[in-house]
Amino acid sequence: MPASECQGNIDSVKLESVIHSDPEILGGAPVFVGTRVPVRSLFDHLEAGDSIDDFLEGFPSVRREQVIAVLEESRRELLQPG
Repeated sequence: MPASECQGNIDSVKLESVIHSDPEILGGAPVFVGTRVPVRSLFDHLEAGDSIDDFLEGFPSVRREQVIAVLEESRRELLQPG
């Protein structure tokens, strides 16, 4: 699904419903909700040149909407006037 089709869902998704941190899961590293997949692995894959689709193939428990929400929030944080 193209990012443009996900856009309507992204605005209604709160980051807390996408990322979870619990000391009992991977020592408190932020993970995608409902998984044990660290958010850091998304950025590691993107830095290595993998596409979002490649990442999702490797981590089928993560939903595209979760990935897009994390990237959108990261973009907002980085581009926010400071």
